[in-house]
Amino acid sequence: MGKAPGMNSSATRPQVLVLASDVLFAHFFPEPLRARLSEVADWSRYSEREDSALLREQIAQADVLMTTWHSPFLRADMFGATPRVRLIAHCGGEVKSRAAEELFDCITITNAADPMAAGVAEMALALMLTLVRKVPEYAGEMRAGVIRTNEDVSEGETVRGRKVGIVGFGRIGRAFARVVKPLGAELLVTDPYCSTEIVSGHEARLVALDELVRSCSVVILAAGLTPETRNLFDARRLALLPDGAYLINVARGGLVDMAALVVELRTGRITAALDVTDPLEPLPSDHELRRLPNVLLTPHIAAGGIEMRRAIGGIAVEEVVRFSKGEPPRNLVTRAMLATMT
Repeated sequence: MGKAPGMNSSATRPQVLVLASDVLFAHFFPEPLRARLSEVADWSRYSEREDSALLREQIAQADVLMTTWHSPFLRADMFGATPRVRLIAHCGGEVKSRAAEELFDCITITNAADPMAAGVAEMALALMLTLVRKVPEYAGEMRAGVIRTNEDVSEGETVRGRKVGIVGFGRIGRAFARVVKPLGAELLVTDPYCSTEIVSGHEARLVALDELVRSCSVVILAAGLTPETRNLFDARRLALLPDGAYLINVARGGLVDMAALVVELRTGRITAALDVTDPLEPLPSDHELRRLPNVLLTPHIAAGGIEMRRAIGGIAVEEVVRFSKGEPPRNLVTRAMLATMT
């Protein structure tokens, strides 16, 4: 079955089913966005996180589904023999864990990843500066009553002149390259799906992964998690990091072999900043990573707060607006794209 086109201006208003819990509905769809949606469509909401007979009844009457992180996983059998749904507009970047692959062949599916990239890049920059400038150590000294004078001088506590490696050069990697550029770092990039021209356009150099790991004192993980990239940083690759290097993961926890990382961190040879962990997230309160002095942890908050969620909701609503006018989507995700996406 091929994908049906969007609505046109002479058609009846599309019927939209929003799959969002009470909490996420309020986050993604503030009143102005609900009003915008009401201008072009008739909509209702399903708030549960599991499949049900009621959900299937509502899907059968919908032209559009709007999904969130709390939506039930969508499978082909939930749509019946002759699906009415023609568009799934997802509030977020990751879609593989939201819909079965076969749905990408018969339904137009969009995502809204751009707002998250800026926030994640900002967080990567913050973590890098926090580590390079040794903010936790100095803050600890101040609390402990340590007195420093101008006779004390640091060395290497600057980004300028450092080699900074970016693993993965999609939205997040490119956004990070833009925000770090004014700080005077030499940027190295590794990404098998990115061209030399694109990397050069961001004043960076495309290199092999092991070369990047060996030569960079800061390594930013910004790649998607696929079978190809799972445990990309295993014990062998972690051992390639220079002494004193900083490993910063704002992408997916599964990019790093967590057991191997703990072993490496115990030596004190490197320092890590982790916004994500795998397979345990949230990280258990008694996990060793919480006690190691050379680890900076944040609770998967890199993508940002309510502002980011509202921006994501706005993109998803505009996809519905375009659909109602018979216009093509701006953030189409195809089945072929899934191989390189988280």
